[in-house]
Amino acid sequence: MAKNIAIFASGSGSNAENIIKYFENSNVFNFPVIISNRKNAYVHERANRLNINSVTFSKSDFETGEAILEILRENRVDAIVLAGFLLKIPEILINAYPDKIINIHPALLPKYGGKGMYGDHVHRAVRASGDTESGITIHYVNKNYDEGNIIFQAKCNVESTDSYEDIANKVHALEYEHFPKVVEMVFGE
Repeated sequence: MAKNIAIFASGSGSNAENIIKYFENSNVFNFPVIISNRKNAYVHERANRLNINSVTFSKSDFETGEAILEILRENRVDAIVLAGFLLKIPEILINAYPDKIINIHPALLPKYGGKGMYGDHVHRAVRASGDTESGITIHYVNKNYDEGNIIFQAKCNVESTDSYEDIANKVHALEYEHFPKVVEMVFGE
């Protein structure tokens, strides 16, 4: 029986779309709902094109988590994938989905993790540090930002001439290549 996966996204939703398209001819996963904290996020346009229901919740809804848990239960969600989602996941969801929530982070954790470290903030920090590599980390979600057990990491080189935009492009390429495969590995059992 196919597993139902909810995707949480705050922005454009390119990773969400990439994951959904990766599995479009699969009978392993269904994606019944995309959840966002931003009503104007482009992920809603992507969801509409993909014929997937998308729902926006307020920050206060995310703080309690009860309304979100209700939507997840209505959609018989088995697991949650955070794909560019910027709010902290409430404990009620973590407790309802133990080891069933994964996140992707655009850096090699534990470096450049924590509150406020997302997207271009991370790539700018990598650029400013002079690091010679960056990458992605896919990890389980726990009650602390970016501290859950690491499932997978992939690296890319950072050249001294790379701008933060160049770093972002390299990291996005890793996300698109690896995130669907890790979703399959973790939840496809």
